[in-house]
Amino acid sequence: MMQRGRLTLSVLAAASLAVAACGGDDGDAADSSDATPLEIVAFSPPSLGAFLPAVIADQRFDLDNGLDISFVERPPDAYNTEFGTGQFQVGGSGSLMSEAVRLTEGIDVVYLFNVHDFWGGLVSTTPDVASVTDLEGHSLAGVTGSTNYAMFRWFAETAGVDFGAVTVESHDTGALGTQAQTSRSDAIQIWEPGYSLLMAQELDHVHDVPLPLELWEQEFGTTDIPFLGIAVHRSWLDENEELVAPLHATYEQAAEWSLANPDEAAQIIADSIEGGGDAEALAGLLADNDRLGLNVRWSSDVADGIAAVFDAGVTIGYFDESPSLDIVYEGN
Repeated sequence: MMQRGRLTLSVLAAASLAVAACGGDDGDAADSSDATPLEIVAFSPPSLGAFLPAVIADQRFDLDNGLDISFVERPPDAYNTEFGTGQFQVGGSGSLMSEAVRLTEGIDVVYLFNVHDFWGGLVSTTPDVASVTDLEGHSLAGVTGSTNYAMFRWFAETAGVDFGAVTVESHDTGALGTQAQTSRSDAIQIWEPGYSLLMAQELDHVHDVPLPLELWEQEFGTTDIPFLGIAVHRSWLDENEELVAPLHATYEQAAEWSLANPDEAAQIIADSIEGGGDAEALAGLLADNDRLGLNVRWSSDVADGIAAVFDAGVTIGYFDESPSLDIVYEGN
């Protein structure tokens, strides 16, 4: 398993004590009348981009940092359209590769800080697919337009998989679990929280297929794989740079608190999911964090990882050439 720059237990313990005194619903949180309003668009739950917004909205870490954040939920297509056109200036579900595409299309965006590192899963419904190199000659379900699938494809191709010999089936995110449950596909490429929610069902015919994550460091010399974070339009940044540090602090505190209090955070996140989520599975995800990859870091601190992600995108044809590193925020 790759080692990332995770929050240490000592930091988490200190954070847990600190936020217990100032966060939550105990009536001691800062008054919103003194805070600066900020609107952020993010993916609708369940999604990685909706994890910390749910916690922030419940615990009000934003008020502790002088912000009054309003999270606006959107499905991915609407999010990309409305953030891309500038209807919303701050994006809480900024996939690094998607933001790089915007940059190449002339939309001047900046990746402020990373929130989640990449983790992609692969499960099979047949014993014939026990490793990623067994995919050839079998069917594979995935959200082929997603950046998670694009990153997965880099790992699979680098491991030697010829996708010309794989029957790739494109599905919406919500259909991936059904493909696994019904064995309609031999293998399913899936990520969190869908992976944990699927595996919590303990289906006898569904098996984890490990990805060769060690290939990343072998190829690029870094273990950093920044994946999802906060992106803004540069025009907004030019006018509101004083809000960046408190925004980062808000997310950092929410991440520290969530990892230190996985059961409580999981219940908050589960309650934000329409119809209710599996709080127990989400708590396990938070308690371990290897697959969740919750890792709030300034983009300048993971610039080598960002460059590696772009190079990987070129390898699989996601980009014609590596996008500019102007996307990295250097003001922290």
